[in-house]
Amino acid sequence: MAGEVTVTIVGNLADDPELRYTQGGVAVVSVRVGSTPRQLNRQTNAWEDGETVWVRCTAWREVAENVAQTLTKGTRVIVTGRLKAPSAYQTAQGEARASLELEIEEIGPSLRYATASVSRKPREVGGAGAGAGAASSPWDAPAAAPRAAANDAWANPGASSAGADDTPF
Repeated sequence: MAGEVTVTIVGNLADDPELRYTQGGVAVVSVRVGSTPRQLNRQTNAWEDGETVWVRCTAWREVAENVAQTLTKGTRVIVTGRLKAPSAYQTAQGEARASLELEIEEIGPSLRYATASVSRKPREVGGAGAGAGAASSPWDAPAAAPRAAANDAWANPGASSAGADDTPF
């Protein structure tokens, strides 16, 4: 959607991802990402931590299930998504707070201090909920693809139609 604010956050997961399902069976996961800025104090020549920024991130559907299966508390992640308007609330001690929320478009582990092993999940053929099974590769054509008519010049550009050597346009 035009006009939305897209941001990228690098930080650590505060908790294990919390996976839930809506009444309609749609997966949704929530994670909290904490990012603490560090800066060099030139007078003491030591690194100092700034105030941690906490962002609640939400992902839906297959991304939600992948996050819940892959990421754990403490994992350094890179998150890109759409920033939502902050919501204000009050703590039990009466302190006023605001919560940043991000709807995840992409998320993954940071490889700055770790390694990762990636495995591709097969796509479902025929769309979600079609029950058609899985293809061996996301780029495989569906097994039951409709066949084009033999005389359709647009579907079969290399085939000649009735001996004509002209292109169909």
